[in-house]
Amino acid sequence: MVTISFDIVTNDICKAWDKSGKSTIEKLIQNRIDEGSTIYNWIGKTKDLRQIIYELTYQTLLGRCKAENFNLLVSSFKEKDENFCSDVVDVWSLIDAELSTIDERKKMKDKFIQLVSSFKDSIDAALLKERFDVETLKELKLIGDTKTFQQKYIKTKTRLFYKQQKFNLLREEMEGYSKLIAELGDLNEKRIKPEILLEIIKSLIGCFNIDPNRVLDLLLESFECHPEFSKSIFVPVLREYLQLCERSTLCHLVGFKFSHYQKTSSTPSSLYIVAALLIQNDLVNLRDLLLHLTPDDESLKTKWNKYVDEVKEEARRSTIMILNPQDKKEDKENKAKVDEIPPNQKFGLCEALLKIGDWKHAVEIMEMFEPNQVLAQKSISLALCQLLHYTIDPLYNRKSPGYRSTCPSMPAYHVTSKRVTNYPDLLADNCTIFDMLLQLGCKTSLDPGLLVKVIRIGKNFFSEYYASPDEERPKLKRIFGNMLGLVSHVILPSLSLLLCNANVSFEVWGLMKLLPYQIRYRIYGDWKNECYDSHPELMLARAGVIDKTKYIMRRLTKENVKQTGRQMGKLSHSSPCILFDSILSQIQRYDNLIGPVVDALKYLTDLTYDCLAFCIIEALANPQKERMKHDDTNISNWLQSLASFCGNILKKYSIELSGLLQYVGNQLKAGKSLDLLILKEVVQKMSGIEISEEVTNDQLEALHGGELLKAEAGYFGQIRNTKKSSNRLKDSLLSQNLALPLCILMAQQRTGIVFTESNDMHLKLMGKLADQCHDTLVQFGNFLSIQLGSDEYNKRFPSIEVLTSQYHTPPDAAFFLTKPMYQYQIATKYDELRKQERSKPKMTNGNSSSSSSSSNDKTQRYIAASEAVIGPLSQQVHQMHDSKIWLDISPRFYTTFWTLSLYDLQVPNNAYEREIAKVKQSIVALDNDSHDGRKRREKERFEALIIKLKDEEKKQEEHHNRVKARMKHERQQWFLAKTTKNDTITKFLQLCIFPRAIFSALDAVYCSKMIHMLHQLKTNNFSTLLCLDRIFTDISYTIASLTENESSRYGRFLCCMLGIIKKWHADKSLYEKECGNFPGFVTVLRANAGNGATKADQLDFENFRHVCHKWQYKLTKAIVVCLESQEFCQIRNALVILTKILPFFPAVTSLASALEKRIDKIRTEEKEKRPDLFALAMGYSGLLKGRKNALVPEHVFHNKSQPKSAASGSTTVKTPTSTATDKKTSSSSNHNRSKSKESKSSSGASKRKSEDKREKTPKESSKSGDSKSKDSKDGGGGDSTTSSGSKKSTMHPPKSSSERDSKRRKVDPTTTTSSTADNSSKESSSSRNSHGGSEKRKEEEKRDGSGKRSISKERKRELPSPTQSSTDSKRYRAENGSAVSRHSKEKDGGKTRRSDGKSKKDHHGAAVADVKKRTKFEQGSCRSSHLNH
Repeated sequence: MVTISFDIVTNDICKAWDKSGKSTIEKLIQNRIDEGSTIYNWIGKTKDLRQIIYELTYQTLLGRCKAENFNLLVSSFKEKDENFCSDVVDVWSLIDAELSTIDERKKMKDKFIQLVSSFKDSIDAALLKERFDVETLKELKLIGDTKTFQQKYIKTKTRLFYKQQKFNLLREEMEGYSKLIAELGDLNEKRIKPEILLEIIKSLIGCFNIDPNRVLDLLLESFECHPEFSKSIFVPVLREYLQLCERSTLCHLVGFKFSHYQKTSSTPSSLYIVAALLIQNDLVNLRDLLLHLTPDDESLKTKWNKYVDEVKEEARRSTIMILNPQDKKEDKENKAKVDEIPPNQKFGLCEALLKIGDWKHAVEIMEMFEPNQVLAQKSISLALCQLLHYTIDPLYNRKSPGYRSTCPSMPAYHVTSKRVTNYPDLLADNCTIFDMLLQLGCKTSLDPGLLVKVIRIGKNFFSEYYASPDEERPKLKRIFGNMLGLVSHVILPSLSLLLCNANVSFEVWGLMKLLPYQIRYRIYGDWKNECYDSHPELMLARAGVIDKTKYIMRRLTKENVKQTGRQMGKLSHSSPCILFDSILSQIQRYDNLIGPVVDALKYLTDLTYDCLAFCIIEALANPQKERMKHDDTNISNWLQSLASFCGNILKKYSIELSGLLQYVGNQLKAGKSLDLLILKEVVQKMSGIEISEEVTNDQLEALHGGELLKAEAGYFGQIRNTKKSSNRLKDSLLSQNLALPLCILMAQQRTGIVFTESNDMHLKLMGKLADQCHDTLVQFGNFLSIQLGSDEYNKRFPSIEVLTSQYHTPPDAAFFLTKPMYQYQIATKYDELRKQERSKPKMTNGNSSSSSSSSNDKTQRYIAASEAVIGPLSQQVHQMHDSKIWLDISPRFYTTFWTLSLYDLQVPNNAYEREIAKVKQSIVALDNDSHDGRKRREKERFEALIIKLKDEEKKQEEHHNRVKARMKHERQQWFLAKTTKNDTITKFLQLCIFPRAIFSALDAVYCSKMIHMLHQLKTNNFSTLLCLDRIFTDISYTIASLTENESSRYGRFLCCMLGIIKKWHADKSLYEKECGNFPGFVTVLRANAGNGATKADQLDFENFRHVCHKWQYKLTKAIVVCLESQEFCQIRNALVILTKILPFFPAVTSLASALEKRIDKIRTEEKEKRPDLFALAMGYSGLLKGRKNALVPEHVFHNKSQPKSAASGSTTVKTPTSTATDKKTSSSSNHNRSKSKESKSSSGASKRKSEDKREKTPKESSKSGDSKSKDSKDGGGGDSTTSSGSKKSTMHPPKSSSERDSKRRKVDPTTTTSSTADNSSKESSSSRNSHGGSEKRKEEEKRDGSGKRSISKERKRELPSPTQSSTDSKRYRAENGSAVSRHSKEKDGGKTRRSDGKSKKDHHGAAVADVKKRTKFEQGSCRSSHLNH
């Protein structure tokens, strides 16, 4: 029985041959072939190829495996490995010997012969003849006769080994070569010296006549076997040997050796090493040797260009969408690979040069070819990495002592080059570290250890560079520049080829974070836009990242954010810029991806977040993107989406903001305000502070409370949830010193939008940009005032004098920015005064008045502190305007007005109560739930919040009382009225109310409260009635000059004012209480009246109701003018204002119907042309219809006709309506109304001319009576008549002769509502001197009746500008001196003065001349609207 052990080819494998046995044996054989196992290195190895063939042969002989299966196996591997058949025959020759000698196995000899015979077609017969003995060959019938074959074998052997081929003409003796080989084969640098070896060689050549060239060849052969003796033996010997012959001989001999291997197998590495050592020691010229190497340069370049083209095509196909399934790319095996280029002797020589450390000649070869072509070979790149490891290792060990070095060992023949130990060594003449690294480029990724070494060395250098004094930095400047080059062209490109290596990414960020963001972003730009095009492998990497990113984004949803985020994180480690560029491009198209993408980006590293910030800025600054939509009236969707993404991503993740903020600042400096949308979104998302015109009344009320109330109820979001992000934004602004520059640039850009950007800009877009700029300024200023401490804010912001004079900041913005400073300064001064008083000895008084005295002390202390701060500030403010301005308004009042806020004027008790009630409800809800630890802590927080809110309310109450006491103390100095009351109110509105009312919604409410406060304080020289009349009379040009958001704020201001008026209008007792004895409602004003007005000087309740109707009418008329203007901005602004004042206007049914007709007309006309106007009109129309139940008829709103007894009670009162209307006046007014109705269809100019003609009729002149007098006029009687006629839709108020006379007077006429109170006082004075008692009252009644329409043209009266104040003052004094004589003269004259047509035409333009000074924006808008009218 044959006993053979089968360890590999077992019986089970043979039984299951078809199922699994064949594949198992094939894998084993393939593994042995891949490992390079041949028949010559079997010793000491198990499961080698020999054993597999051995066992498989015996299994076949034993019948357990079919011979056909064995044959097929050999045939399949014959094609894969050319030496496989030779290995099989070698094993068979061993088995043949066993079968011939072992008795137990001799019986299998016949089966073996049959098996080998079946392989005749698979195995070459020459192999069998070479390996088997003669007997076996005979049995195989490969030879005929054994004896004949043996004879032939002997003859052939003799011919090959014993017969000399040629006659030795040089008489060489073989003994000489034998001795030479013996000497060269037993080399030892300790035993033999180069000089001795050279003498032995010379002796052998001379003694045995051997060929010197063959001796040189034997020297090279020995050199190949012992390259470690190159420096000690071979190089000196060859250098001396070549002095005896031509130097080119050695080059030709080495070239001949290379030529020998060009036609056979690959060139051995030993020959490359020898050639490299000869080149390094200048024994062989590099270029001479390259002529002997293959292939030629042109073919190499051609193959490289073909490879690059294939890579570009592959990259292009990876980034495009193929719709045809048949054309979709497959996983092709023929992908372009540099390593598949056939054996290349030139590149092999370059590799050998790098292995021995000869960078000089290696780079010479690299420069002969295309960039990156040589180093595209992996073996060459690894050799260069090994050389760099060896060179920089001393520097790495010295600068990074905490890390373990992994420097590879160099071979003995490596020529030791200069190693780097210090940073100055990097710039040595013989140091080529930077050159080697730059040449290696992205291929540094093949050795991550080397890459990390370079990163850590760079990180240490940058740390030392930025920590060194400024005088030492120039010495390191060159190294600094080279280090930046390494980061840009080596480190980051190598990172792109490292797939998902987060550790290297963290190492890179440790280096990058030491650099300022300007340098980092420049490096990122080079990495993204240049590096990927410099190397084929980077092209493929970029294409792969883009393809994978598209795959991920197509499958991104809210449900799979976590899984998708991990995939994004893996991609971001290697190529973050490419990833984010693709993601941002899709976000700009589809804004619904913003939320999922922001959530998915939580797996990024710090480096990738920094790259994201750069990619965002690059996307924003893309010049190829159109920032406007095709209609040029709206911002593009991509910019809005990108801004929203910025706000969300910067809030959620810790990303540096400096670059983005600086970009916005640079855009503002360049006069481009579109990118303010970015800043607005960032501040809103990161701080929770939002500026919205849709803020509710409850929120608005909470916003003028304390900081806690603001945070809890003032915004749509919770500010307390944005504490971390707010601090990050604040730190970024302060670290880059951008807080003040951004504020100043935004303040300047508000007017710059109109005069710089608006050349080719649509008016609608210009208004949007102006609103955006203004809102962002307010939002940003509020953020700074909240986040910066008071002390920090006071230090960083300059005084208002610097802002206005040096930075040319408009006054409203300057006061807005400096307001927190003054509040802090007052509080600081208050604390100082309190400390001073505490240090003084206390007086012992009774305890009964201690609390009141303490309160008074606090108030006086606050007044003193305010005086110390506001006093010097008033002097600075004095330089902001012309000196004539301050003749009517004192700088003290101007400063007080702009430095106070709504927080100072009113305490929002209702808001505090609502918030406290809400918190209590939350506590009740927590009590109803289970009592766990978290809810207990939440309850404690709520309870503490209630206490804080109550304390804050109390604190604000105390502060409000102090401010009110301060205002009472200062009120005597506010309005100087050195010219006329008309000028005083004009300047007050022009410099204070109008600029601040449109600054913010909170300021709009503040303005209304301030006017109310001035009235309540009984401020000297302040006419509340005159101010209200100016506010409500003819607002059409004001509306035309506003933007959309300004209209909303102006409408809120009007709404608050109308609310105050409605409160007085609805309750007579309240009116008598709050207005009856107040100087603001004096109708006859004297130059020196003071507080000495009598009851007869006051406007009674019923006449006030008449005035209210007049104001309703004036508002209606002005709005109708805007609605009928066909101008987009005027119509839009009018609709916005109507929506805001809807709670109080219109209040009369007839006026509402007139407005409704115009609104319906707009709805019909603008439905297709301007949908946005249509939407506004539809919204307002629905709201107006819902409020119809609250409207009242005109006779309910005010009494149209008063009894004579009521009128006779007022002797010298100038009421807005007639107090005694006779029949003649009534018929005259009806006659005028009929004429007005007939001329309704004519133009505005023709209307005014026709009205002038009607007024010049003798009939009306005779009915005018005393209205011919210069000083006899009435403010609103005509409006009563006109209002009654408004049922006939007559919207044009009639004119009176007194109004025509007013244009010729030196000082504007004054009526209760005509804004000219001074002349009324003069009229009263003159009338009292010329008439007396009841006769005077009767004459005044007649005069009032005839002149009751004089107010109808007051909206057209020219507002006096501040520059006219001096002239008006002189006129005022002159008129006071001759009031009586002029009055009597005018009565006797009996002639009615008429206004010329020119003054009628230009009355609106003159009125705007004063108002336009508040901003240049209004000036431009007024001109355009004037042209439209």
